[in-house]
Amino acid sequence: MAEEIEIDVRGLKCPLPVLRARKALAGLAPGGLLRLRADDPVAVIDIPHFCREAGHALIAAEDDDQDSAGATLYLIRKG
Repeated sequence: MAEEIEIDVRGLKCPLPVLRARKALAGLAPGGLLRLRADDPVAVIDIPHFCREAGHALIAAEDDDQDSAGATLYLIRKG
């Protein structure tokens, strides 16, 4: 079973959500999963771009039902 971690970067602005994702993914073995909660409006562009450039798979990006402030939950598989 792949390791799975979750980080909450709500309240952080560009480039911090991507930098925190990079750091979290560095600690995972290939195939590991990262759940990332972000509310930075630019993250909808930055996170998919980061995944493509770094060789990770963006499995899902969906509205976070637990957050009424408009956060997005990203599921990333380490490449």
